[in-house]
Amino acid sequence: MFLKDAQKGQTYVVEEIHLPGELERRLEALGMTIGTSVSVLEKKGKGILIIKLRGTRFALGYNITRNIKVREGVSDEQ
Repeated sequence: MFLKDAQKGQTYVVEEIHLPGELERRLEALGMTIGTSVSVLEKKGKGILIIKLRGTRFALGYNITRNIKVREGVSDEQ
């Protein structure tokens, strides 16, 4: 599934990122890499999400979330 389809309150694991080079590198620099857990805090309209990634909140638009493939996972925060 893609991140755009994620449900609020759920945690997912990033499997693939298919974005233009610069944008993909920027997300990797912020900590979004393959195997990273992402928690969905809010869902705002069509594919617009507020996520928690490595302890930091990020807002991602539809053009980004539709290009990140995820699978359901468990929270790695204890």
